[in-house]
Amino acid sequence: MKRSDYRFPPGLKYNLPWYVFRKFRPGDPLTLFRYLADEFGDAAHYKIGPHHIVFLNDPALIREVLVVQNDNFTKERTVRRTKMLLGEGMITSEGAAHRAQRQAAQPAFHRKQIQRYAGTVVEETLRTCAAWRDGQQLDIAEQMMHLTLRIVARALFSTELGAEVRELADAINRIMRLYNYLVALPAVETLIHMRVPGLAGFTPAKKRLDEIVMRMIENHQRSGEGTADLLDMMLQSPDPSSGKWTDDMLRDQVITIFLAGFETVANALIWTWYLLSENPEAERKLSAEIDEVLGRRPPTAEDVPNLRYTEMVFAESMRLYPPAWAMGRQAREDFELGPYRLPAGTTVIVSQFITQRDARHFPDPLRFDPERFAPAGKATFPKFSYFPFGAGYRQCIGESLAWMEGSLVLATITQQWRLQLVPGQKVEPQALITLRSKFGMKMRVTEREPGRAGSESKREVLQCRESE
Repeated sequence: MKRSDYRFPPGLKYNLPWYVFRKFRPGDPLTLFRYLADEFGDAAHYKIGPHHIVFLNDPALIREVLVVQNDNFTKERTVRRTKMLLGEGMITSEGAAHRAQRQAAQPAFHRKQIQRYAGTVVEETLRTCAAWRDGQQLDIAEQMMHLTLRIVARALFSTELGAEVRELADAINRIMRLYNYLVALPAVETLIHMRVPGLAGFTPAKKRLDEIVMRMIENHQRSGEGTADLLDMMLQSPDPSSGKWTDDMLRDQVITIFLAGFETVANALIWTWYLLSENPEAERKLSAEIDEVLGRRPPTAEDVPNLRYTEMVFAESMRLYPPAWAMGRQAREDFELGPYRLPAGTTVIVSQFITQRDARHFPDPLRFDPERFAPAGKATFPKFSYFPFGAGYRQCIGESLAWMEGSLVLATITQQWRLQLVPGQKVEPQALITLRSKFGMKMRVTEREPGRAGSESKREVLQCRESE
């Protein structure tokens, strides 16, 4: 295609840096994306320097990029910068390497295998709850991060994280706070080794993270005992390029799944507790279902299908605050997208945070309404209007585990505790690798007795089930 043949969507008149400090704060992509969707509709164009970027907010166009024309798109620069942290793991790898890594890990996420993790999820959640005291104020963001770190270490890698969990969480938090710099700064790969102010913490934090992950791998290899965990499955599956996994290959894969496995679920839970605290009627319905299904006993994998409202709460929370808030792809060759003709090298961005709050698909979109995810409600969603775990052939491999883990953690904690936002707690989403709560999430925990959710809420839960 000649340059004169290109047809771009409507969009920003000037290069994006011109708008920084005038309209959009640096490091605040969600405000930019919201503006583009509101002003220009389903497709919007802007430039950063000479580079073309197209933002999409139409399910049909999103499907076109992620599924129909998937072969023409690769992970774009933002994700390539993530290799400084994740190496050539499943999130950052492409082509045959990605397919081989996914195939090696797939057995660990089989339905029957996932059910075996349920006991670990509940045990670790009970362990977290046992340390709480009635009336105590806690940072639930920190609590959920530590909990999901321990769960993923035990379930997928047969590793116990004791006091080390705090040090590991601190290292990850330091790296996450630097994420926007890692993505945006030119020549950042060089700058992080020059101890530039603001970036100096990346190298020691990454080193500590690498040390813990390599210790997990070395302990596993030394033990010689088959534990049927993810690491076992990877070691038994030959690497396609050499036939053998090197330490670096193992490190990249383990750290990718380790971080993705804890970070996404932790953030989904943090936002769920916040939304429940702000919506007491939904909280009462959740408590009523848990009382009805569980009584006083801890949940098991067999209970998950019966915790329907619990799953609906988790689903609606991820609609409003999806842990994976945006995805980017870069075109290998010129391509057509609806009425537009776009050049090779164009970056296409889609945002779960924006699309999942679109009033065309979700009436009164900012209202927290778990009933949207009753079967009749879900049937009305256009495909690719709700995709908190991504979409297409790179859809998150751990999605089924995340759904089970989220339901069991919610049920186990709600059975014993009520969480209420502390007055004055500032709440603001922060778009880093995942959608975090910028100021933590301070909440007061209050003990509750099973069976005290209220008869009215119990009747509503029963009616909801009968209507299904």
